[in-house]
Amino acid sequence: MGSAKTKKRAANAAIYALLIIICILWLIPFVLILLQSLRAEPYSGMSGYILPRIWGLKNYVYLFRETSFPVWYGNTLIIALASALLQTAMVMLTGYGLSRLRFKGRRFLMNAVLVLGMFPGFLTMIILYYVLKSAGMTQSGAVPGLILVYVASSGMGYYVAKGFLDTIPRSLDEAARVDGATKAQIFWRVTMPLSKPIIIYTLLTAFMAPFTDYIFASYIAFGEPSGYNVAVGLYSWLQKDMISSHFTAFCAGGVCVAVPVTLLFLLLQKYYVEGVTGGAVKG
Repeated sequence: MGSAKTKKRAANAAIYALLIIICILWLIPFVLILLQSLRAEPYSGMSGYILPRIWGLKNYVYLFRETSFPVWYGNTLIIALASALLQTAMVMLTGYGLSRLRFKGRRFLMNAVLVLGMFPGFLTMIILYYVLKSAGMTQSGAVPGLILVYVASSGMGYYVAKGFLDTIPRSLDEAARVDGATKAQIFWRVTMPLSKPIIIYTLLTAFMAPFTDYIFASYIAFGEPSGYNVAVGLYSWLQKDMISSHFTAFCAGGVCVAVPVTLLFLLLQKYYVEGVTGGAVKG
């Protein structure tokens, strides 16, 4: 008996030690970027040392006063908020329709969406660019163009939402229908209050995506800084003619992007996990 407990404790200790090591490795890049962003010495390029020789917030002041970073951050925030709200609405409506309603062609529609989802999105980049260009939604108009692209096909990502909605008992719908509720009333007053985890999960994933999109955003807003998001704008500082004077500012920008997104994720992590696990149920 004692031997079994000892083995279990040893196994748990090994698991915890492994997790601690993984966490440390995961945090090292962020810590290094944070330290570089706090360098206040005159030279702003890459350095061969880790700890700043002069500590200060010079890079953050420079970032917000003398660069286009506030514009890039504002663009990204607008895209993220609009995309999160519109994508969540489309995903929940699509997931609810396929979970609760039965209509001719439902199974074919679900299978067709699954097949289309197997093709990578970058296959449509060229045609999307020309469509957006004809509508004036490239370069300086990249913000509404990116919102349109992010939202347009968001309903195809209904799988997790449908899986979560399938776990809500249909008896609740039937009871509400007996009381005279319409399908719209059932959706808003019965289903949505019980779907808080999946709603927050969808909001969170949709909100975080624009902060990390570089490929498509750079393709749509190329050459026009007023249409950049933070990923495209910050990457432009890593070019050969910019990195020697903007590296520490780049690190400060990375911290400004990472901190609020990380805090938001940590605050809503509980609902994120519930949404993922609840949506993993087959139905």
